[in-house]
Amino acid sequence: MTDYDVLRVFCGPNGGYGNELGVVRDGSVLPERSDRQALAAKLGFSETVFVDDPERGVIDIYTPTLRLPFAGHPCVGTAWLLDVPELVTPAGVVGTRLDGEFTWIEARPEWAPPRTLRRYASAAEVDALDVPPPGEWIYAWAWEDEAAGRVRARAFPGRDDRIEEDEATGAAALLLTDLLGRALNITQGKGSQLLTAPQPHGWIEVGGRVHLER
Repeated sequence: MTDYDVLRVFCGPNGGYGNELGVVRDGSVLPERSDRQALAAKLGFSETVFVDDPERGVIDIYTPTLRLPFAGHPCVGTAWLLDVPELVTPAGVVGTRLDGEFTWIEARPEWAPPRTLRRYASAAEVDALDVPPPGEWIYAWAWEDEAAGRVRARAFPGRDDRIEEDEATGAAALLLTDLLGRALNITQGKGSQLLTAPQPHGWIEVGGRVHLER
């Protein structure tokens, strides 16, 4: 079995929750995309990262069923693990920084895969949602406190790949921040926390806590 680390990304204030991420630090052990896709499917995490150059931060990201040019929680987790100033993804170069307990990435909203951002009237409505049928990637959100920028969100990938609900989704948070044009404090899933902030020239920062699971 290929060696890999398991991280939890976008953990809550008490260190719990977060979205699990698999990271294969030595991507050279599986150079073929088909083999990487097979391992990502076997591991079953919402995303698995293969590190092709740890010093330059070159990475390759897979869900259980497809390869992604960019994704938020894999970039935040890998930035924390490698402690490098940037990550090189097929979509572009992602800036990274560590700030106390938070790890941040800076990326562009157009790099994020398409998402349906669906607003609800209250956090309680978001909490009560059932998992929708596959077919559409839905990011359900509502204001918890609009003045303070606090958002309640849940994410439903709709891919029919055993990931019915994504516990924490950096790319969707990036898109929502771009839409609203302001910094956000997002509680997603069962208790994950994502922080975002617009930056000059259309860039957006997304940050969160990362813990090494094993």
